[in-house]
Amino acid sequence: MNNDNENARPAFYTVREAARILRVDPATLYRAIREDAFPAVRVRTRYVVPAVALDKLITEAAESGGCVDVARIATERRTAREVARLTGGASW
Repeated sequence: MNNDNENARPAFYTVREAARILRVDPATLYRAIREDAFPAVRVRTRYVVPAVALDKLITEAAESGGCVDVARIATERRTAREVARLTGGASW
């Protein structure tokens, strides 16, 4: 039986899969996630990385033609969350 979902792109990647895509060690990515410097979703004891986060990172690197500062992106994300929290807006 042929299932069209088999070829569909995942909505989330495991940390190991995301690290492989980014060509970094999984420990590096885990550390960035724990330091809130890289977006991830925690499901009980596991983390998964949203595919859109990788897409955004890759697109920004391609469009800028330079080095993408993930720490800056994470800082912007934290700031937006804090502003939303203080103003009563949505957290995401």
